[in-house]
Amino acid sequence: MKFIDRIILIFVLISILGFSYLIDDTKIDEKIKSSLNLNKNYLNDKNQFSPMIPVITYKSIGTMIASWYGPRFHGKQTANGEIYNQYELTTAHKTLKFGTLLRLTNPENNKSIIVRVNDRGPFIEGRDLDLSYASAKALGIIKPGVKRLKVELVQITDSIEIIDNKPNFQY
Repeated sequence: MKFIDRIILIFVLISILGFSYLIDDTKIDEKIKSSLNLNKNYLNDKNQFSPMIPVITYKSIGTMIASWYGPRFHGKQTANGEIYNQYELTTAHKTLKFGTLLRLTNPENNKSIIVRVNDRGPFIEGRDLDLSYASAKALGIIKPGVKRLKVELVQITDSIEIIDNKPNFQY
């Protein structure tokens, strides 16, 4: 058998053995669970790992006047310290906390996106949001430049637990 054939055979055996080894999560001992920092909410009555599924809800915060900014600021530092990328779905707002997720909807064409607040602005009176170029393009507001948008706060919670392949809603 040639050397290269031996190497290929070894890789095949390793991959077969590697994929055939499954972990039974019911037998993970407490030390491993604590070292993984598993939240008690993830364990069902039988002390088995039971993942929570994130639920996304939207809370309306009204309408806002949005404009967009792009090429002139691309590659420059934003107020939260990251580098502005006009091709990401981000926005600037004067007071919302950095990292806040907003669902924006253009009522004229019903296009909707989720953006992340990563900058401060706009600094033109009467405007509430400064969208990245990509955000404005996705909403179809490049040409008008300024548009009133429906704004909703995106809230993510761990409130559905899956037990026996059925959702268990916890409110």
